[in-house]
Amino acid sequence: MTSFEYTIQDELGLHARPAGELVKRLKPLDTRVTVVCGDRRADAKRIFALMTMAVKCGETVRVEIEGGDEEKLKDEILAFFEENY
Repeated sequence: MTSFEYTIQDELGLHARPAGELVKRLKPLDTRVTVVCGDRRADAKRIFALMTMAVKCGETVRVEIEGGDEEKLKDEILAFFEENY
């Protein structure tokens, strides 16, 4: 397993449009990706799970990646977060 932390910069927090795009990118992969914020956890392949977390601007999330090419996927997801959140 590999992981990274990212502090949400977008004033809307972890919001639906980019979350939907993230889900679409991750859905076909066999890799497990989990977003953690405090005591809240969500499968990054499930849009409603991500939205239920209600992550706000300024909160730090940890993204955990298990299986497949973890390091490559970590770099891709981190770039996605930097571009969208």
